[in-house]
Amino acid sequence: MATEAVPALNPSGRDRALNTRHHRAALGVFALIVVAHWAEHIAQAIQVYVLGWSLPEARGVLGLPFPWLVTSEWMHYGYALLMLIGLIMLRHGFTGRARVWWNVSLGIQVWHHFEHFLLLVQAMTGDHLLGRPVPTSIIQLLVPRMELHLFYNTLVTIPMVVAMILHRRPNEAERAVMRCSCAPALAR
Repeated sequence: MATEAVPALNPSGRDRALNTRHHRAALGVFALIVVAHWAEHIAQAIQVYVLGWSLPEARGVLGLPFPWLVTSEWMHYGYALLMLIGLIMLRHGFTGRARVWWNVSLGIQVWHHFEHFLLLVQAMTGDHLLGRPVPTSIIQLLVPRMELHLFYNTLVTIPMVVAMILHRRPNEAERAVMRCSCAPALAR
């Protein structure tokens, strides 16, 4: 993988502020949302595989008091869309190696979003993929839904976190084209 800097795009308007002076704060809020969602999937897997709960009982942490969160295709689709929009909007602030990793996360989320869109359409129309009794995504034909979505969220989160770490520790070429204050100032 080349280490030369990929220049930041020159976004305009709100995107400029989001990817310059507000980039660090926006990344913090976005990371909190993403990691909290990922933790919900991990909690659900622990409930099933460690605590021995049945899948209908295992609803993560927020799903216990609010069961509709787990069963609402609109909520799942809305989160997938929010994540996709966040990855797109915050992308312009990244340079070099961090941009490459952010793009990996974005590419995976494009597919994850498509799968949730497919699930939402099935839930709305009642026509399920291959005549299945419930809305079913393409990869869900091979992997159970709980495990698949934990896997998807892991696949999106890991390169996103790598991108954020690299963004905070740019090399000289990357630092030269950064337009935000995410990286600590160099000691002089």
